[in-house]
Amino acid sequence: MSALGTSPPDPRPRHPGTTVAPPSRTGTAAALVLLVLLCAAVWSVGELRLNVATLVDSVGNAADFLSITLPLDFPPLGELLSLTGQTIAIVVCATLLSVLVSVPIAVLAAGNTTPALAARYGGRTVIVVARAVPDVVLAIVFFRLFGLGTLAGVLAMGLHSVGMVGKLYADAIEQIDEGPRTAVRATGARPVQELVAGVLPQVLPAFVATALHRFDINLRISVLLGFVGVGGLGFEIANALRRLDYQRGVALALVVLALCVAAELVSGAVRRALLGGHGEQAHRRGGVARAVGRRIDTLRAHPLPGPGRAVPDAGRVTPPWTPHRVRGALFGGVTVLVVVASVAGADLSPWRIVTGLPDMVDTLALFWPPTTGGILPILLAELAVTVQIALAATLLGAVLALPVGAFAARNVSPTPETAAVFRMVIVVVRGVPELVLAIVFVVITGLGPVAGALALAIGATGLLGKLVADSLEETDVHVQQAVRASGASRSQVFVAVTLPQAAPAIAAHLLYQLDVNIRSATLLGIVGAGGIGFYLLNASRVMEFGVVTTITLMVFATVMAVELLALWLRRAVS
Repeated sequence: MSALGTSPPDPRPRHPGTTVAPPSRTGTAAALVLLVLLCAAVWSVGELRLNVATLVDSVGNAADFLSITLPLDFPPLGELLSLTGQTIAIVVCATLLSVLVSVPIAVLAAGNTTPALAARYGGRTVIVVARAVPDVVLAIVFFRLFGLGTLAGVLAMGLHSVGMVGKLYADAIEQIDEGPRTAVRATGARPVQELVAGVLPQVLPAFVATALHRFDINLRISVLLGFVGVGGLGFEIANALRRLDYQRGVALALVVLALCVAAELVSGAVRRALLGGHGEQAHRRGGVARAVGRRIDTLRAHPLPGPGRAVPDAGRVTPPWTPHRVRGALFGGVTVLVVVASVAGADLSPWRIVTGLPDMVDTLALFWPPTTGGILPILLAELAVTVQIALAATLLGAVLALPVGAFAARNVSPTPETAAVFRMVIVVVRGVPELVLAIVFVVITGLGPVAGALALAIGATGLLGKLVADSLEETDVHVQQAVRASGASRSQVFVAVTLPQAAPAIAAHLLYQLDVNIRSATLLGIVGAGGIGFYLLNASRVMEFGVVTTITLMVFATVMAVELLALWLRRAVS
């Protein structure tokens, strides 16, 4: 590696007569922790009886399920379009709410834009809490406050999304080039002007990409919230399954699948049109920096006026109307129209907010203090089952995702066509909501953790497959070309160079997937797929809100432990 000039010499002491530095204590500890997690995942697979025999025994149930499902029963076209429009409106409004709330929180949470250390800790705390409280729990709270309707779903999805959107926005702000911002500050600009001129142009591409990605996620979540009363396709699927009308339920589930795949493809196209490729993004960032520089020169010649003084006409910097900018403007206009139509179609009544807010203190008091209802041992046992489901699903998903992601990576796949095919497979698999998969597996394999683990394993294949492919494509291609030039085959280059380079990122993705699976396993329990989610839904139905809080805190503690472990492992292997 050092002969190629790709890495600096290792400063750690070497034993005499050896050419490889001894492993550090931190690296050894990290390897042991990963080994323990692997053993726990293998044990979970065996404990849950996720084996070929279980699948073979379920073949007959699968055939019976198909016999009672076909032919599918789609609702009339007008009703279907109305349900689809309502679902999209709820998801768009929720995503818009998350973006509007996340931007100021991210500014406070980012280390380079926060006005004070306390503000940063406060912003980060809000982000963590938003991620920790499941959207189902938020929906239950808002139903108590504002009654049935779309408002509770929009608030639940939107505020829960702040946990992800706010974190990614804050990370994007912390990674900006401080040069333009410093130059703007040197002209006497106010803090708000610094953000608008020196920060926003750099983070806007990341903001747009994150919002589109969150829209995809919220579309899948809308199905889950239908089981607790949020309108749209998810609500109708829940009603159909409750009356055992699988022909209508599966038909609507296929509509959701088509919507998710279409949203994935459209959002990908929009990201490419608005943001372009990596090279185009870099060129555009350079253009922004040059434009800021020209504007700074103008401001230096014409300093900012004081209060009450007119701004001199110093000209303005306007980029040319290139085809790329025209496409961006068109997509931006369409986005505005979609948002306006969604806000109008979501039937969000501000009056409900006004009338519900006075009851907020009384409603929140129902959820505190946490109680166990005398079933603490059962809750602890079901939490352990939830963790087992997540571990098993992560392991099975990784086994499936690694080859899929490898063939989807353009620098690993044998042909570009093969990579494109596997990328499409990933898109389709990611488009299937885990809740729909869980319902199907519950019918085929019966109630219990097997259905949840299988559903999450397939869902993990889509997400992990994409992350693995992206990690492999981000490796150093020059090193791979140099090894290939020495006569190594494609498989040898992959095993000896490409995979080791991507291994730290893949390990981080696996821990992230475990985090996601613990949250998802909790929610899939709502439909009988095992774990603690079943008790969460039952507690809300019988209005044992203290038990709801207890379950939420238990899941929060488990997820935080996984996040802290993942953070330590990322530092240990970096």
